[in-house]
Amino acid sequence: MRAWVLLSAVLWYFTGGGDPPARSPGLSHLLRPASSAPPHSEPWLLVYVKSQWFLSSAVGWNRNSERTEKGFIYGKPGHPVKVYVKLHHNSPVLVCMDLKRAEKETVDPTYLWVGPNEKPLTGNNRINITKTGKLMVKDFLEPLSGLYTCTLSYKTIKAETQEEKVVKQRYDFMIFAYREPDYSYQMAVRFTTKSCVGKYNDMLFRVLKKILDNLISDLSCHIIEPSYKCHFVKVPKHGLLPELFIAFEVNPFAPGWKGKCNESVDCEDTTNHNILQARNRIEEFFRSQAYIFNHDFNKTLPAMHFVDHSFQIVRIDSCRPGFGKNEGLHSNCATCCVVCGPGTFSPDVDVTCQTCVSIQIYGAKSCP
Repeated sequence: MRAWVLLSAVLWYFTGGGDPPARSPGLSHLLRPASSAPPHSEPWLLVYVKSQWFLSSAVGWNRNSERTEKGFIYGKPGHPVKVYVKLHHNSPVLVCMDLKRAEKETVDPTYLWVGPNEKPLTGNNRINITKTGKLMVKDFLEPLSGLYTCTLSYKTIKAETQEEKVVKQRYDFMIFAYREPDYSYQMAVRFTTKSCVGKYNDMLFRVLKKILDNLISDLSCHIIEPSYKCHFVKVPKHGLLPELFIAFEVNPFAPGWKGKCNESVDCEDTTNHNILQARNRIEEFFRSQAYIFNHDFNKTLPAMHFVDHSFQIVRIDSCRPGFGKNEGLHSNCATCCVVCGPGTFSPDVDVTCQTCVSIQIYGAKSCP
């Protein structure tokens, strides 16, 4: 049943109008409290309010400052170049040369790539190195993070004497695995009420949660940590008015959420897509209530109704174990969950990597 139709039925019931004309089977469990409601329950109505968005910018900028139009990343003499590679994706192409040198003629160039822990990169099926010194890492994983060094050797030849001289230049690339953060949304709304005492406040709260849960259940999202408090608000040109302050979190990890991944290695892409859909549905749900109120009801607001402009939403990011955020260290990937480096770890879904001096690997989830 469409959520706005279900709510219309609830409104019919709460306003004492009897059953709606086309009542859906199974509606009673949403409408009736544990004890039977009196013949004339307090009326209430959900009305759309203008959203107030407080959202972080989507991750999508250039995470590698030395990237060229072709997608190649060139070295920078004397300065390590930071490169961020999404987990289970291929790295960009790293060029064993700086951009200035690449625009010149280079005689007899040779290239020597060395990976993390100064290990040669030969014989690794994840590593692809071309004859012109370009490197790409396939299906990037946490342990592949670290310092990649290339030494370019080439010759200069004097025109007068044909004297040859070998020149060597070293280029450093710091490569980090990253994941997109897992999104959830904290939402808050307010309702007017006739009194801070009485069971109808709790009835409104429980029915609202059930309707929203049903609205997003097919997305493997659910409402968690719902709560409400009643406060007295001094409104300009009015006295003290009792209002319900309702808060809840929209979370993408309802029971069975892993089944939505379809064996995808980037499950956060799926869960984040689902949570965005859930957010949009909830917004549309309240928009539909505005339509119902403006077209199907009289213009008198019932005793319990949405407080206009009270709907607020904040995106909350979390990182998987072994990953965290560090805007100072990773300014080119500030909203990314970057792999925890040596000396740090992350055991849970926090957004920071904690210190542990004994750790010598990338992506640690515990401190020995």
